[in-house]
Amino acid sequence: MSDVTETTIDPEATPAAAGETTETVDEGDVAADYIEELLDICDLDGDIDISVADGRAYISVNASGDSNLRLLSRPDTVSALQELTRLAVQTKTGDFSRLILDVGGSREQRQRELEKLVTSAIAEIEAGASAAALEPMSSYERKLVHDIVADRGFTSESEGEGRDRHTVIRRA
Repeated sequence: MSDVTETTIDPEATPAAAGETTETVDEGDVAADYIEELLDICDLDGDIDISVADGRAYISVNASGDSNLRLLSRPDTVSALQELTRLAVQTKTGDFSRLILDVGGSREQRQRELEKLVTSAIAEIEAGASAAALEPMSSYERKLVHDIVADRGFTSESEGEGRDRHTVIRRA
Protein backbone atom coordinates (compact mmCIF):
# COMPACT_ATOMS: atom_id res chain seq x y z
CA MET A 1 0.00 0.00 0.00
CA SER A 2 1.31 3.46 -0.85
CA ASP A 3 1.43 6.50 1.37
CA VAL A 4 1.38 10.22 0.53
CA THR A 5 4.07 11.61 2.78
CA GLU A 6 4.68 15.31 2.29
CA THR A 7 3.72 18.53 0.59
CA THR A 8 6.13 21.45 0.40
CA ILE A 9 5.50 24.90 -1.01
CA ASP A 10 8.09 27.51 -1.96
CA PRO A 11 8.01 29.88 1.05
CA GLU A 12 9.32 32.79 -1.04
CA ALA A 13 6.35 32.75 -3.40
CA THR A 14 4.89 36.19 -4.06
CA PRO A 15 1.22 36.78 -3.26
CA ALA A 16 0.34 36.52 -6.99
CA ALA A 17 2.31 33.33 -7.31
CA ALA A 18 0.86 32.02 -4.05
CA GLY A 19 -2.53 31.62 -5.71
CA GLU A 20 -0.90 29.63 -8.48
CA THR A 21 0.96 27.63 -5.85
CA THR A 22 -2.29 26.76 -4.08
CA GLU A 23 -3.72 25.54 -7.39
CA THR A 24 -0.51 23.62 -7.99
CA VAL A 25 -0.77 21.97 -4.56
CA ASP A 26 -4.35 20.97 -5.43
CA GLU A 27 -3.01 19.58 -8.71
CA GLY A 28 -0.37 17.65 -6.76
CA ASP A 29 -3.00 16.21 -4.43
CA VAL A 30 -5.17 15.03 -7.33
CA ALA A 31 -2.10 13.52 -9.02
CA ALA A 32 -1.02 11.78 -5.82
CA ASP A 33 -4.50 10.28 -5.39
CA TYR A 34 -4.39 9.02 -8.99
CA ILE A 35 -0.90 7.51 -8.60
CA GLU A 36 -1.87 5.97 -5.25
CA GLU A 37 -4.87 4.23 -6.87
CA LEU A 38 -2.68 3.03 -9.72
CA LEU A 39 -0.11 1.58 -7.32
CA ASP A 40 -2.87 -0.16 -5.37
CA ILE A 41 -4.36 -1.65 -8.55
CA CYS A 42 -0.90 -2.89 -9.61
CA ASP A 43 -0.19 -4.15 -6.08
CA LEU A 44 3.00 -2.07 -5.91
CA ASP A 45 4.39 -0.44 -2.79
CA GLY A 46 5.56 3.15 -2.83
CA ASP A 47 5.68 6.38 -0.90
CA ILE A 48 4.44 9.48 -2.71
CA ASP A 49 6.03 12.86 -2.06
CA ILE A 50 4.47 16.06 -3.39
CA SER A 51 6.46 19.25 -3.79
CA VAL A 52 5.94 22.49 -5.67
CA ALA A 53 8.70 24.44 -7.40
CA ASP A 54 8.77 26.88 -10.30
CA GLY A 55 5.00 26.76 -10.66
CA ARG A 56 4.92 22.98 -11.14
CA ALA A 57 3.82 20.12 -8.98
CA TYR A 58 6.49 17.43 -8.61
CA ILE A 59 5.30 13.96 -7.67
CA SER A 60 7.95 11.47 -6.56
CA VAL A 61 7.23 7.81 -5.97
CA ASN A 62 9.87 5.90 -4.03
CA ALA A 63 10.12 2.61 -2.20
CA SER A 64 12.59 0.48 -0.29
CA GLY A 65 15.27 -1.42 -2.20
CA ASP A 66 13.32 -4.69 -2.28
CA SER A 67 10.23 -3.11 -3.86
CA ASN A 68 8.91 -4.07 -7.26
CA LEU A 69 8.46 -0.36 -8.06
CA ARG A 70 11.44 -0.57 -10.43
CA LEU A 71 8.98 -2.09 -12.93
CA LEU A 72 7.57 1.42 -13.41
CA SER A 73 10.84 3.38 -13.33
CA ARG A 74 11.91 2.94 -16.97
CA PRO A 75 12.03 6.37 -18.69
CA ASP A 76 9.41 5.52 -21.32
CA THR A 77 7.09 4.10 -18.67
CA VAL A 78 7.53 7.18 -16.44
CA SER A 79 6.75 9.48 -19.39
CA ALA A 80 3.60 7.52 -20.20
CA LEU A 81 2.50 7.52 -16.55
CA GLN A 82 3.18 11.25 -16.37
CA GLU A 83 0.93 11.89 -19.37
CA LEU A 84 -1.83 9.69 -17.93
CA THR A 85 -1.53 11.50 -14.60
CA ARG A 86 -1.67 14.90 -16.31
CA LEU A 87 -4.84 13.82 -18.12
CA ALA A 88 -6.39 12.62 -14.87
CA VAL A 89 -5.58 15.95 -13.21
CA GLN A 90 -6.93 17.91 -16.17
CA THR A 91 -10.15 15.86 -16.12
CA LYS A 92 -10.62 16.48 -12.38
CA THR A 93 -9.57 20.17 -12.25
CA GLY A 94 -10.43 21.38 -15.73
CA ASP A 95 -6.98 22.97 -15.98
CA PHE A 96 -3.96 21.98 -18.08
CA SER A 97 -1.35 20.22 -15.95
CA ARG A 98 2.42 20.65 -16.14
CA LEU A 99 3.23 18.29 -13.29
CA ILE A 100 6.43 16.27 -13.30
CA LEU A 101 6.40 12.63 -12.21
CA ASP A 102 9.44 10.77 -10.92
CA VAL A 103 9.39 7.06 -10.15
CA GLY A 104 12.27 5.48 -8.28
CA GLY A 105 14.75 8.27 -9.07
CA SER A 106 14.34 7.98 -12.84
CA ARG A 107 14.40 11.78 -13.30
CA GLU A 108 17.74 12.09 -11.48
CA GLN A 109 19.14 9.31 -13.64
CA ARG A 110 17.91 11.09 -16.78
CA GLN A 111 19.44 14.37 -15.53
CA ARG A 112 22.83 12.64 -15.32
CA GLU A 113 22.37 11.23 -18.84
CA LEU A 114 21.52 14.69 -20.16
CA GLU A 115 24.62 16.14 -18.48
CA LYS A 116 26.73 13.50 -20.29
CA LEU A 117 25.06 14.35 -23.62
CA VAL A 118 25.80 18.04 -23.10
CA THR A 119 29.41 17.26 -22.14
CA SER A 120 29.86 15.28 -25.38
CA ALA A 121 28.23 18.03 -27.45
CA ILE A 122 30.44 20.70 -25.90
CA ALA A 123 33.50 18.54 -26.59
CA GLU A 124 32.46 18.44 -30.28
CA ILE A 125 32.19 22.24 -30.33
CA GLU A 126 35.53 22.67 -28.57
CA ALA A 127 37.05 20.32 -31.17
CA GLY A 128 35.95 22.68 -33.94
CA ALA A 129 32.29 22.03 -34.73
CA SER A 130 30.18 25.15 -35.11
CA ALA A 131 27.21 23.52 -33.35
CA ALA A 132 26.07 20.22 -31.90
CA ALA A 133 22.51 18.91 -32.17
CA LEU A 134 21.10 16.57 -29.54
CA GLU A 135 18.47 13.88 -30.03
CA PRO A 136 14.79 14.89 -29.94
CA MET A 137 13.40 15.03 -26.40
CA SER A 138 10.48 16.30 -24.35
CA SER A 139 10.05 19.99 -23.54
CA TYR A 140 10.96 19.29 -19.92
CA GLU A 141 14.20 17.57 -20.91
CA ARG A 142 15.02 20.37 -23.38
CA LYS A 143 14.57 22.89 -20.56
CA LEU A 144 16.97 20.89 -18.40
CA VAL A 145 19.47 20.83 -21.28
CA HIS A 146 19.13 24.61 -21.78
CA ASP A 147 19.89 25.12 -18.07
CA ILE A 148 22.92 22.79 -18.15
CA VAL A 149 24.26 24.46 -21.31
CA ALA A 150 23.86 27.95 -19.84
CA ASP A 151 25.66 26.89 -16.64
CA ARG A 152 28.59 25.77 -18.81
CA GLY A 153 28.81 29.09 -20.66
CA PHE A 154 27.34 28.03 -24.01
CA THR A 155 24.03 28.86 -25.72
CA SER A 156 21.28 26.57 -26.93
CA GLU A 157 18.00 26.75 -28.73
CA SER A 158 15.26 24.32 -29.63
CA GLU A 159 14.69 23.55 -33.30
CA GLY A 160 12.25 21.36 -35.21
CA GLU A 161 8.61 20.54 -34.73
CA GLY A 162 6.65 17.95 -32.77
CA ARG A 163 8.49 14.71 -32.06
CA ASP A 164 11.54 15.98 -33.97
CA ARG A 165 12.03 19.01 -31.69
CA HIS A 166 15.60 18.96 -30.40
CA THR A 167 18.26 21.20 -28.87
CA VAL A 168 21.19 22.71 -30.74
CA ILE A 169 24.18 23.90 -28.72
CA ARG A 170 26.59 26.67 -29.84
CA ARG A 171 29.35 28.82 -28.39
CA ALA A 172 28.08 31.84 -26.48
